[in-house]
Amino acid sequence: MTLSSKQIEDFQKRIINYYKAHGRNFPWRETADPYEIMVSEFMLQQTQTERVVPKYLGWLERFPTVKDLADADFMSVLTMWSGLGYNRRARFLHEAAKKIVSEYQGKVPANPQDLQKLPGIGSYTAAAISVFAYNNALALIETNIRSVFLFFFFPDKEKVHDTEIFKLITDVLYTENPRLWYYALMDYGAELKKRIKNPNRRSKHYTKQSKFEGSVRQMRGAILRSLQNFEKPAAKSELSATIDIELTHFETALSALIDEGFVAETDEGYCIKN
Repeated sequence: MTLSSKQIEDFQKRIINYYKAHGRNFPWRETADPYEIMVSEFMLQQTQTERVVPKYLGWLERFPTVKDLADADFMSVLTMWSGLGYNRRARFLHEAAKKIVSEYQGKVPANPQDLQKLPGIGSYTAAAISVFAYNNALALIETNIRSVFLFFFFPDKEKVHDTEIFKLITDVLYTENPRLWYYALMDYGAELKKRIKNPNRRSKHYTKQSKFEGSVRQMRGAILRSLQNFEKPAAKSELSATIDIELTHFETALSALIDEGFVAETDEGYCIKN
């Protein structure tokens, strides 16, 4: 699909005008500090914006700089992360901060290729940090942005691949202010989902989120929360006794947490690994 200059201009105007009238306010949109943007992008992975806001603000009070985060012990990092879910993000963010301090002189890289060398940062997060911290003109796609392009340019097509959408994202990119452009697209997409059936259902990449209740993921979180309350390593029987949900996935979740470096197994028992 190839768009004319007028089509591109009309589309840009429509999205930007919407944002000027109805754009959402979030604390990470009031900064271009690369560390603060990086924190927000880690938190926004698979977590709703409303839940992220208080955690983001609290995090920056506790760890105001990348060095403060790098110097912190993992227990304090995990405590501040509690409530956001997907705790491996906390580990990755902590390790990324350490690497930034040790290898990048404490400065978050602007180049997506360098950003992807940091733990927990894939192609989307790298591009997002580069766009929102440095206002670099890069192609960027996430769920709300995808919804906008499916709605406007693929209204009757099923199983649309992201490669088709990426071409259009590049073609219509508002290079004068990429940061504003993507905030506008995200907000337009969020509003679309309130008004119509989710356009992302027509994406080839659409998947429903797995059920949380009774999952291994729920058990992982329960184990980590319990271990934070022990002042010394806990025996397996002590640990399991503090878990207030069905123990079906206890052994699987505990083994995974050990393998991934979240939990240490010692002669005395189990504890959070720093």
